[in-house]
Amino acid sequence: MNWDERYSEPGFTYGTAPNDFLVSIVDRIPQGKILSLAEGEGRNAVYLASLGYRVTGIDGSEVGLRKAVDLAMERGVAITTIHADLSAFEIEQGQWDGIIACYCHLPPAIRITLHRAAVEGLAPGGVFVLEAFSKEQLAYGTGGPQSLDMLMSLDELERELAGLEFVHAVQIEREVLEGRGHTGPASVVQILAVKPGVREGGDR
Repeated sequence: MNWDERYSEPGFTYGTAPNDFLVSIVDRIPQGKILSLAEGEGRNAVYLASLGYRVTGIDGSEVGLRKAVDLAMERGVAITTIHADLSAFEIEQGQWDGIIACYCHLPPAIRITLHRAAVEGLAPGGVFVLEAFSKEQLAYGTGGPQSLDMLMSLDELERELAGLEFVHAVQIEREVLEGRGHTGPASVVQILAVKPGVREGGDR
């Protein structure tokens, strides 16, 4: 799949509103530095920036990130973007108050390495947030990868994110209404997990 081509289409593939799950738990994320994986066209980064977070969005699509910057300017907020392949991106250890992964579907070898790096990348008290399609999503046909390996299960995620304390870890069916890319009933997994330890005071 060529994400530059997809994001070159008019409008926003997944809309400009933030992910519903992220909105529902945002008050659990400490203020400070946020890393958003596979940020795409900016909907989640811009939302977090509007709440005062200092957000860095990383994505493999330059086209998507340009639209993210434009959306941030339109909304009067600032975000940082990094164009990089997630298979090669190094997450700084202990530097992030929150790491967000909304529909960041990757081949297992890349995903496992990335999730382990995310655990190390969180500061003590930092929060990891994930929503993604479950392996049951193939039967729904309402978005997401068509490869079972790219879809996720709670068992796999709990192993990959070992070292975090899971506050919320569920597989549910819910109506996902996110632009033309994700629309309709879907089977998703949701994770809210915290890095153990005491957070140092204030934004870093």
